[in-house]
Amino acid sequence: MNDSPLKVAVILGSTRDGRLGTVVSNWIVGLLDQRGDMEADLIDLVETPLPTIFPVLGEPPASQEARDLLAAVSPRMAAADAFVIVTPEYNHSFPAALKNAIDWHGPEWHAKPVAFVSYGAFSAGLRAVEQLRLVLAELHAVTIRDGVGFQRVWEQFDGEGRTLDPAVEPAAKVMLDRLAWWAHALREAKAVRPYAA
Repeated sequence: MNDSPLKVAVILGSTRDGRLGTVVSNWIVGLLDQRGDMEADLIDLVETPLPTIFPVLGEPPASQEARDLLAAVSPRMAAADAFVIVTPEYNHSFPAALKNAIDWHGPEWHAKPVAFVSYGAFSAGLRAVEQLRLVLAELHAVTIRDGVGFQRVWEQFDGEGRTLDPAVEPAAKVMLDRLAWWAHALREAKAVRPYAA
């Protein structure tokens, strides 16, 4: 049994200027950092953009620039035992940059659990999450039922990045506990029998 801390890639899907996503992702990374059983790696798609033109199916990227951009992200996703996706809702869906990051990777998602922290106006980003569940099922990922959603996110944090609603952190703890359970279970299962997609 592998008792080493779980590596959790936190993927920030927002790429807009003045992003509230930075506050949200820093908050969840802070909660992960408080745990002894998980280590967070924040993958910010603004700081580490990915190519937007895909090669012919089955072929590697043609340009060195594309290979360099992928090299800054792909090994980190491959090393992750689990993921937390932080996503806003754009037009009842999730951002194009996040879909691009998902589509560039296949085996990196296989048999790994994914939790969601979403935000938006009235829907708290939940419509984006429901669509992400469909996409990630195709990639053999296991999505966690429990998540955290911030309605009217601009009103939910103080100037220090702390949540104002006392119910949010207990909900995040439940989500992360369940993410840890699935991550351990899947890591141990893959050690016994490699997953074939």
